[in-house]
Amino acid sequence: MTRIDRILCPIDFSEFSDKAFDYAQSLAWHYHATLYLQHVIDSLVPYYPYQAYPEAYEEMCRNLREGARNDLQEFAKKHSWRGVQPQCTVADGEATDLILGFAEAQGVNLIVMGTHGRRGIDHLTLGSVTEKVLRKAHCPVLAVRKPNHDFVIPAGDGDPDLVQLRRILYCTDFSDNSELAFDPAVSLAAEYNAELTLLHVLEETAGEVDIEKVIAKVLERLETRISPEARQNGKVKAAVRIGQAYQQIIQFALESQTDLIIMGVRGRKALDLAVFGSTTYRVVQLGPCPVLVVHI
Repeated sequence: MTRIDRILCPIDFSEFSDKAFDYAQSLAWHYHATLYLQHVIDSLVPYYPYQAYPEAYEEMCRNLREGARNDLQEFAKKHSWRGVQPQCTVADGEATDLILGFAEAQGVNLIVMGTHGRRGIDHLTLGSVTEKVLRKAHCPVLAVRKPNHDFVIPAGDGDPDLVQLRRILYCTDFSDNSELAFDPAVSLAAEYNAELTLLHVLEETAGEVDIEKVIAKVLERLETRISPEARQNGKVKAAVRIGQAYQQIIQFALESQTDLIIMGVRGRKALDLAVFGSTTYRVVQLGPCPVLVVHI
């Protein structure tokens, strides 16, 4: 995942995809990556049998595609920054399949998508495109929603970075799955000169005689991941919380005004509907900032 050279950002012209594009082009600039913008038109099903009016139907489809292509190019022209020139593509059909298919065909190694957060990924809207892409993508997915504190700032004097990542939170349960996300966390922290916190949540402590010793051992294990240089400049820290994992992660992110949460999951079925209550899913759904989900 540390290698980011092809980024895909689906655009539906909502304020949520606007936020995602800000993030996508900042990442593209930092990693010198190719950025693709994709707009998907819902399946073009006419209200009358297209067999009866094939020419009119085809003309309608062409007009819709041309209009969408013009809108996407205008969007890119209006919102592009720091010389980033995204490649625009328009397709019609089922959004999830087209996004995943394009990502596979182009060798995309990061998808950046907007989400409505509480309204867009919950039990009432499990058919949302972002939710499906999170579950099925072969590459990491960054789910971007409007954060409680705005990490996107307008460009001004000195051409500052469009996205200000000051604090990054890497969550680990010491599994192989969470290890997948460590290198991306370090890479992003270095690129944005951000403070990186390594967080582990202890969920079961009732049987422990001395919880302080347990916490000390966990901190020691976390701190072995911190290089001497990082320890010296104070940019990398370790933290332990006790409680339900997703709740503690969200609370820590709120308290520390985290700009980005990074989590690893078990392959493409880790966010399946059968585990709707999983930690990663809940953090994406309820967290206060964008979440990068890293899986194989």
